[in-house]
Amino acid sequence: MLYYLFKYLDELNVPGAGVFNYISFRSAAAVITSLFISMLIGKKIIRYLQFKQVGEVVRELGLEGQYQKKGTPSMGGIIILASIVIPVLLFAKLDNIYIVLMLLTTLWLGFIGFVDDYIKVFRKHKEGLAARSKLLGQIILGLIVGVTLFFSKDVIIMEKVAISDLTEQERIELLDPDKPYYGDGQVSMEHKSTKTTIPFVKNNEFNYAWLVAFIPEKYRQVFTWIVFIVIVIFIVTAVSNGANLTDGLDGLATSTSAIMGTALAILAYVSSNTIYANYLSIMYIPYTEELVIYAAAFIGATIGFLWYNSYPAQVFMGDTGSLALGGIIAVFAIIIRKELLIPILCGIFLVENLSVVIQVSHFKRTKRKYGTGRRVFLMAPLHHHYQKKGYPEPKIVTRFWIVAIILAVISIVTLKIR
Repeated sequence: MLYYLFKYLDELNVPGAGVFNYISFRSAAAVITSLFISMLIGKKIIRYLQFKQVGEVVRELGLEGQYQKKGTPSMGGIIILASIVIPVLLFAKLDNIYIVLMLLTTLWLGFIGFVDDYIKVFRKHKEGLAARSKLLGQIILGLIVGVTLFFSKDVIIMEKVAISDLTEQERIELLDPDKPYYGDGQVSMEHKSTKTTIPFVKNNEFNYAWLVAFIPEKYRQVFTWIVFIVIVIFIVTAVSNGANLTDGLDGLATSTSAIMGTALAILAYVSSNTIYANYLSIMYIPYTEELVIYAAAFIGATIGFLWYNSYPAQVFMGDTGSLALGGIIAVFAIIIRKELLIPILCGIFLVENLSVVIQVSHFKRTKRKYGTGRRVFLMAPLHHHYQKKGYPEPKIVTRFWIVAIILAVISIVTLKIR
């Protein structure tokens, strides 16, 4: 909103108003505002939740110190959501398709998580919202995101194309002096594409259309968008649930999400800058620079919430926060066409997810075979395994931070190492 106000003031030649044209300024303003909001409203919301007796419902897991958490306010994800949405509304271009998608993701998954927490806390149902209802909500969001990214005319990439490969109409359009030419017989073209980035590969672009190349050409377009949307739904669901499973220790999901958000902000910035994209030989995605502002608000919100969520936690984010954090990271990565980096960048979420899958499947298989279920881990998700081994909670969280930082650095390094 402030962007449009200052744009108008800049047109009136008001001194200093033009500073809002700079992504760096608006990103800095977003992160500061986000931190300020989380710190300002955090304590008030915690007191309100305590007043309403919105405390954590503790299940018997046999973990040391788990009952000390009983009564700690939950649903603190509201703090995160407010600290993201308000700065984005203030400083981002609200007509940007990517900002619209990110706000939708934030509010959609935040609402699903809120309903789940509400049922747990106020209805006293420990299981919360039915798993199939959560899954349906995630699938619908994935469908909306996938359809928008595939069909919207605003979602394009710019890449070098050989002039000899252009149609006659495209050659006529290239008479536009604003289209930059290259000395190697190539030209920069904006167009729709289903390409994404493959890490650690020299010619590091993969086209989802290749997955349906065996299908007759007249049906290929239909099957391409079906495959793309199914992949988007899978990624959104997997990462969102991964963040949800990771949210089991004080500050764990919050801190790792902040690290992932920082890496995504860097990736979005270089992908939206023609000079850096050309230098790094990566895909240039116009209009994604606004996502840097969103990422700044995301980082500020998670760090601000960590002030209250670090050990010993004064508040838990609940599903209100964890489902949204995972979904935000997933959709953000898909938009900047770095979703194939998710197994590296979100390695913490991936391992937490896999630990549960391995534990459950092995238990069921051995129960059928031997009559008694056997476990791979002392307890799943993985962070509880280390708790069972006697590691102090702060040590587990700190070591997960270190791993998350290493994975984030590796993800950024993939820009140059191929």
